[in-house]
Amino acid sequence: MRIATFNILHGRSLDDGRVDVDRLSAAVKTLDADVLGLQEVDRDQPRSLGADLTAVAAEAMGAVDSQFVAALSGTPGGTWMAATGDEQPGSASYGVALLSRFPVVSWRVVRLPPLRVSVPLWSPITGRPFLARDEPRVAIAAVLEGPFGQFTVCNTHLSFIPGWNSSQLRRLVRSLTGTREPLALIGDLNMQKSQAARVSGLRPIASAVTFPAHRPHRQLDHVLVRGGLAATGPAEAVQLPLSDHRALVVPCGPV
Repeated sequence: MRIATFNILHGRSLDDGRVDVDRLSAAVKTLDADVLGLQEVDRDQPRSLGADLTAVAAEAMGAVDSQFVAALSGTPGGTWMAATGDEQPGSASYGVALLSRFPVVSWRVVRLPPLRVSVPLWSPITGRPFLARDEPRVAIAAVLEGPFGQFTVCNTHLSFIPGWNSSQLRRLVRSLTGTREPLALIGDLNMQKSQAARVSGLRPIASAVTFPAHRPHRQLDHVLVRGGLAATGPAEAVQLPLSDHRALVVPCGPV
């Protein structure tokens, strides 16, 4: 079984600045994942051609079940607000998605509120401090009927604000108490592997630098597990012709 996580930057390529759904489809096919978590996913956004990027990816990987969950609704630079889950069909939104070639037994959504105050951070691009504002985050979990029985996968994209992402991770893990194990928590956690393992109490099974895509030197994307699940081979950070992250893929199975 191959588990993958990929922050797709709403399908945009850094090379030409374009969103091309055929390019996204080809990238997902390249990953050949059985379970795939996507972050920074658009649905019905003008900047991504009004496409449902989750549907594009689901068709490409041959998913039998998939779900998109919005963290924000509206359009960047326009009406941009926290999603509630009650948005009208066809409304522009942005969030995370979980896709599976295995049937889904049940779904669960966990909403993670933003930090309410602006925080001074240092920009490595400008070499100057700036005031950062957080945004709402969300996680989507599914109990899957896999080849070795039922197991849970949870996909999320945590805050880039140091400290607050740790608080979100603790909250998310607590919310998963009692869920079907084995459990795999995947996604862009915006922290390094040692911190993710320490904060979550879960075991990392995929070690590979994923960011920035062109010359990665940090691992922000992770596969963390609890219960009888382990890597059956080395993880790979796959550079694809879109996004500022590399996709992280790991083969795994029961122990």
